[in-house]
Amino acid sequence: MNRCRNRHSRKSYLYLLAAGIAFLIFRQLRAQPGETGHRSLGSRLLEGAFGVVNRYVAWHKLPPWLGALNLISFREVLREKNLHDTSPPLPGTTEKIKCDTRSLYARRSDGTCNDLDHPEMGAAGQRFGRNVPRENTFPEKESSLLTPSPRVVSQRLLARESFVPAQSLNLLAAAWIQFQTHDWFAHRRAPTFGENDLKIPLEPEDKWIGGAPMHIPRTPADPTRTPEESGSPPTYINEESHWWDASQIYGDDPETTASLRDQGKLKIEGKDHLLPIDPNTHIPRTGFTQNWWIGLALLHTIFSREHNAIYDELSRSYPYWSQDQLFDTARLINTALMAKIHTVEWTPAILSHPTTKIALNANWWGLAGEGIHKVFGRIGSSELVSGIPGSPKALYGVPYALTEEFVSVYRLHPLIPERLTFWRVSDGSQIKDLLFPEVAFEKAQNLLDDGTTMGDIFYSFGISHPGAITLHNYPSFLRQLPMKDESGQYVKDEAGNQLYLDLASVDITRDRERGVPRYNEFLRLIHKQPVKTFEEITSNRVWAQQLREVYGGDVNRVDLMVGMFAEDLPVGFGFSDTAFRIFILMASRRLESDRYFTTDFRPEIYTQEGLDWITNNGMKSVLLRHYPELRPALREVDNAFAPWRVVG
Repeated sequence: MNRCRNRHSRKSYLYLLAAGIAFLIFRQLRAQPGETGHRSLGSRLLEGAFGVVNRYVAWHKLPPWLGALNLISFREVLREKNLHDTSPPLPGTTEKIKCDTRSLYARRSDGTCNDLDHPEMGAAGQRFGRNVPRENTFPEKESSLLTPSPRVVSQRLLARESFVPAQSLNLLAAAWIQFQTHDWFAHRRAPTFGENDLKIPLEPEDKWIGGAPMHIPRTPADPTRTPEESGSPPTYINEESHWWDASQIYGDDPETTASLRDQGKLKIEGKDHLLPIDPNTHIPRTGFTQNWWIGLALLHTIFSREHNAIYDELSRSYPYWSQDQLFDTARLINTALMAKIHTVEWTPAILSHPTTKIALNANWWGLAGEGIHKVFGRIGSSELVSGIPGSPKALYGVPYALTEEFVSVYRLHPLIPERLTFWRVSDGSQIKDLLFPEVAFEKAQNLLDDGTTMGDIFYSFGISHPGAITLHNYPSFLRQLPMKDESGQYVKDEAGNQLYLDLASVDITRDRERGVPRYNEFLRLIHKQPVKTFEEITSNRVWAQQLREVYGGDVNRVDLMVGMFAEDLPVGFGFSDTAFRIFILMASRRLESDRYFTTDFRPEIYTQEGLDWITNNGMKSVLLRHYPELRPALREVDNAFAPWRVVG
């Protein structure tokens, strides 16, 4: 009994210690760190206080408000120590970008001129940054690079044995994150298989459909490398704009954007209001169409329609504006609405914990909260008090770029189910049951051929579950995926045989190839305690033994993705705490480095009508605006990414 009292007394003392120092955040946490990257005294004191607390109590086991302050402390440390520039050493070697008058108030398709002093920053074709020191990003020598075999990892640790659902989410949540990542990043792809491929040996009993050895094309080299960088770790190009700018809808170059426009609106056709179909690929025309499936079709369609609804609202208020000005402003509003939905709806749905709900809402609304914001607006310039939108821009001493580690923690393929069942929203009756390949690529549009509506498909996604992000839950069809080139054509070898990819093997290979540290080293570099045994990774003894066997008893060889999938999760979490550490840093950075979410998030740029649209709308209202037949299913739903009400 006394021991129990002492334990509770110690916890209470630790809580008071953390709470007693927390007020310093409000006075000193943001002492001009935005450009210099230096932290304030308050931030360092907070780090010390929570450093003591976290030896005994994990952040997610603290009272929610203290836990939220703990996360703020983590973020400050990560901002100082885990942002690393990969830019070429000689600025000015690229052609000077000219920013015209339109760039002052409108996003450019390629992402240039977001930062007017450094117009190339964050643009398409710029390098990925790093969240770990660059000296830790050299890839291993090839003999180690393929040890253990990525295919063995895929077969023994990742392959789906039976579908494990994520009960707290609906399938729309799985589609959403792919929809968003297509806006954020895309590495250059090798055009076809060749002599430079990584050749993955197969076990004798492996019945790989693609023949032996397994070929995985390497990530193409960075063409912007300079001779001065010959001894430095490799760098890679992001073909997408790094900014959160809805490029998956609008395109990453002016020509694509122009082809998708119908004057100031986006092209939508027919009585069903669908995207136009490309006659060559049989896939809708939109900004990004790789890895297409019906989930992407839903979201590309609805947010193209949302752009047009915003355009109509603006044209009523500003009938004298040009088509370009209406288009540009509608894009700003539509993009910011998606960023808000991701921040305060999707993320709290997949990380359903009281502490993260406070922290994530604070990213958008500040600790003062949504209610205060709606009544009084911003209370000063502090990001912490009133949220990032409208606060001063901050780079923390490092040019903005998304990072290789950010890409790695968003490998969430287990979310995808093997099959999908479709139901009528009108009466809840079942329409059909299809395997995933039957709703992917050019087959996605076939779903509408028998009278099935977009409302039916949205409803079916709302009442279905994605897969849980764990070991042994990687979709089978993605592990024997027919390979396509960038034009959407199937890739064949010289003999005319179809070539395939095991995407799970590719995921493992990509992290190793690009110098992303393995799991245990990654923990150390993001300031978590490294593990000494497989049982410290997971409490599942069967999994721990499987990890031991695959990695030859060496816990330091465990791949990052495997370790994250194996981890015990905080209560309510849909992915690992390790992945969450990168999210803590980069989720804020995507907003606070972008002038359209900070210094230019104001009526003069967005219009007051635009800011009101962002404030007063969310995923549920967007769904109901364009598909009012969903109202019965959404009637009792607070978060559109949680399971909907079953009709009938």
